[in-house]
Amino acid sequence: MQKNLVIVESPAKAKTIEKFLGEDYKVMSSYGHIRDLKKKELSINDTTLEPEYEIPDEKKKLVSELKNQAKKAGQVWLASDEDREGEAISWHLCEVLGLDEEKTKRIVFHEITKPAILDAIEHPRTLDMNLVNAQQARRVLDRLVGFKLSPVLWRKVKPALSAGRVQSVAVRLIVEREREIQAFKSETYYNVSGVFAIANPDGSMTEVKATLGQRFKTEEEVMAFLNKCKDATFTVEAIQKKPMKRTPAPPFTTSTLQQEAARKLGYTVSQTMMVAQHLYENGRITYMRTDSVNLSSLCINATKEEIGQLYGEQYSKVRKYHTSSKGAQEAHEAIRPTYMDQTTIEGTVQEKRLYDLIWKRTLACQMTDAEIEKTTVTISISTSDEQFVASGEVVKFDGFLKVYRESVDDDDDNKDEQGHILPPLKKGMELTRRDIVATERNSQGPQRYTEASLVHKLEELGIGRPSTYAPTISTIQQREYVVKGDKKGEEHNYAIITLRGKQISQKQRTEMTGADKGKLMPTDIGTVVNDFLMEHFPTIMDYNFTAKVEQDFDKIAEGKVLWDKMMKRFYKDFEPVVETTMNARSEHKAGERQLGIDPKSGKPVFVKIGRFGPLVQIGSAEDEEKPQFAHLPKELSLETVTLEQALELFKLPRMLGQFEGEPVTIGTGRFGAYVLHKKVYTSLPKDADPLTIGIADAVKLIEDKRKQEAQKLLKTFKEDSKLTVLNGRYGPYLAYDGTNYRLPKNLHEKARELTYDECMKIINKN
Repeated sequence: MQKNLVIVESPAKAKTIEKFLGEDYKVMSSYGHIRDLKKKELSINDTTLEPEYEIPDEKKKLVSELKNQAKKAGQVWLASDEDREGEAISWHLCEVLGLDEEKTKRIVFHEITKPAILDAIEHPRTLDMNLVNAQQARRVLDRLVGFKLSPVLWRKVKPALSAGRVQSVAVRLIVEREREIQAFKSETYYNVSGVFAIANPDGSMTEVKATLGQRFKTEEEVMAFLNKCKDATFTVEAIQKKPMKRTPAPPFTTSTLQQEAARKLGYTVSQTMMVAQHLYENGRITYMRTDSVNLSSLCINATKEEIGQLYGEQYSKVRKYHTSSKGAQEAHEAIRPTYMDQTTIEGTVQEKRLYDLIWKRTLACQMTDAEIEKTTVTISISTSDEQFVASGEVVKFDGFLKVYRESVDDDDDNKDEQGHILPPLKKGMELTRRDIVATERNSQGPQRYTEASLVHKLEELGIGRPSTYAPTISTIQQREYVVKGDKKGEEHNYAIITLRGKQISQKQRTEMTGADKGKLMPTDIGTVVNDFLMEHFPTIMDYNFTAKVEQDFDKIAEGKVLWDKMMKRFYKDFEPVVETTMNARSEHKAGERQLGIDPKSGKPVFVKIGRFGPLVQIGSAEDEEKPQFAHLPKELSLETVTLEQALELFKLPRMLGQFEGEPVTIGTGRFGAYVLHKKVYTSLPKDADPLTIGIADAVKLIEDKRKQEAQKLLKTFKEDSKLTVLNGRYGPYLAYDGTNYRLPKNLHEKARELTYDECMKIINKN
């Protein structure tokens, strides 16, 4: 008989734990949850709340194997993660495998190291049903919202849409930010800076750069000020030296790790969590889903020793952090390396970079403050009340900055922290004016969210928990409610007015403004769904409601609230609104808007969401003639498109001429503009205008595509027409009956020479 069976969620975690346990232990993986909610049973009546679960087909063989091993074992240990989801997985295992909860031992740990595993085995516990109920409440509530709202969207907006308690609120944040940007009215102002010089003892000159303490709104104000400065004397009015300290940021929580990895490493939120999961399961870092900033005494002592060895005792300062955020789950530790003396690790490039970030942040939080002397110099103008201000900093002691500097959104270079050194100045010293430059600028509106700043906002509002941020942001992009877009900037002219000597000159410069790269922007469908839910389900979309639900989950986890009572209270108010909205009649579909009248036909022109996305429609279904439709390109929006822009779309498709005896036409569809010739579609480049492209350019696109296709096909086989050897992005591969098969690297150069039998041998091996 096998004495001990340990069950964890993932194979990687099982493999790591197995190294620390002896032959008396068998470690197996459940591959996450082994039961799922039955969709049809997700309704609540007045007396019972018993959602039914089922074992997915792909898990049935695994469950059978786990049952057999559990029967053989003298003791079963459930070692899933220590959060609520992990507790629910252990409960599922008890239920499905028929384990006695009182006799089954539950062990938890927040790092996968031998001491932590052995300590957990020394201190087992039983299942915590409060944590299970909190997770069950989250799953049931989220499924209820999703399963009830999605069919409403299918009928009222567009098929195949979905809604969710957290995802819909996240979309709302992005839609509202986009509307703030559209409504923002930029104002022009002028920044004024001056370059002054002082004489050094050796006769050389040193420059001092300073900024005027106020901005001017008009060119007239700038000219008046510069004229005053022509004959002015510039004197050092005051010098203020102020010692400052900068304190290191606390160790990483889930959200701060996601934000910092996005800023410093360019990782997406889901990418960060995937890499962190690998590091955790391989015993490199502590558990990566946490909102705690606590560090263990073991970590603090190890970090102190490491700092002393690397930089000296003067860099060490013990700091104990305490979690202050409301609703922080269970007493986890912050995300940190399991062994602080491991400055580097083996692994992928992504794992090494993320580990390095975590190691540096942990080390820095136990280091001394950075000591900085900030100097502010005020320069008076004899002919004006305005003053120039020059500032500089000197780092007297670098402290934690020796290791780590925290980034901030939209300022990855930390320009605000990079001070320059001022030359020696004395009060009353007269400065020589060189140039005074006024630069025209426009006030900047709200910034679009990045993945990192959206996580920060969700956390700030109390929406979601560490485990939900990554799937939420991934889901809203997969559903195409939000895109991570690159918005092109617009050319903008601005003036530079310079006073040099006694002459004032003016130049015009051009710059690109308004460009956004990798920012989250709502799609038309995302905006329409948001507006529909805001109109009909304001409670679900309310930030306070969503945050309060999270607090209710916390109370369930603490045993203060019964989860079924919370569900019934919610369902009692929610279900009638769903029914009313589903059955309500409306003249127009959600998001539909009339732009005006088509001057040619006299029919109304609408924009709306169609089966395949946003479109423009001339005429209505009640007309004798069938309405005309045109796909709305991505660069146009339902909210901002004009009648003129919409009518332009009906100039397509257009006939260009003949090629090889067949017509060549230009059209547009779901995936953009295209050339159509002999029933073959060729996409137009992004910079090509479908309304102006000529027959010569279209023919070149057709011929280029043919060349690419010819180069792609390396070999066909008379034995079987379904088998081909193709050349792809990563080299040659086999395609057989609709499935692709990778070709071993040693056969890449011989791809054209492969025989039918050799190819089938490779396919059958896979």
